[in-house]
Amino acid sequence: MTTELKVGQEFKKVISERRSVRKYDSSWKISKKEIEELLNEAILAPSSSNLQPWRFIVINDQSLQEKLLPIAYNQQQAVDASAIIAVLGDTEAYRNVHTIYDKAQAEGFITPEIKETMVNNTWNNYSSFSPERRRNIALIDGGLISMQLMLAAKAKGYDTVPMGGYDPVAFRELFQIPERYVPVMLIALGKAAAEGRPTTRLPLEQVTYWNEFQGEK
Repeated sequence: MTTELKVGQEFKKVISERRSVRKYDSSWKISKKEIEELLNEAILAPSSSNLQPWRFIVINDQSLQEKLLPIAYNQQQAVDASAIIAVLGDTEAYRNVHTIYDKAQAEGFITPEIKETMVNNTWNNYSSFSPERRRNIALIDGGLISMQLMLAAKAKGYDTVPMGGYDPVAFRELFQIPERYVPVMLIALGKAAAEGRPTTRLPLEQVTYWNEFQGEK
């Protein structure tokens, strides 16, 4: 019971103290190993049919961050953060279904019969979805993993800010990203040079309804 309480308190501290930080210590560098540890925690996030459509571009080369600066509308964190992690969503992630479920079978999580059913159903369903629907799924799953990455970073003492303000066309051109991948967001990662400002939240009763919708019409 004591251990459970401590874990609960630590998690509450992480989610309550996370801030969107825009000023970073440019001299602070996070190692490749540490970034990989964060990403390994992030990829435990859930995804539609476990297709794991997320892909990452870790941008920690200073000259490349300088090229990213105007694409990110000159937001200074683009160059001062230790790294910018671009989160992409694969709209054709269902093409990896055999690899994913073969591994699940090999590790004893599912039987060969269940694997065959899941592979066939997943392929047939997703391949028939409209491009817009597959894009929406990739964006939802990309949002899930982005939040998990930011919380994992805060738990290790680092700071982040999600960046939706950038030119996706120019970003795609810079990194030669194929059309099947949709940019979800950029995440600045580093050590804060100034704390993110506290923000307020709407009261729970204003955003939560029980058993019926009661919001503004």
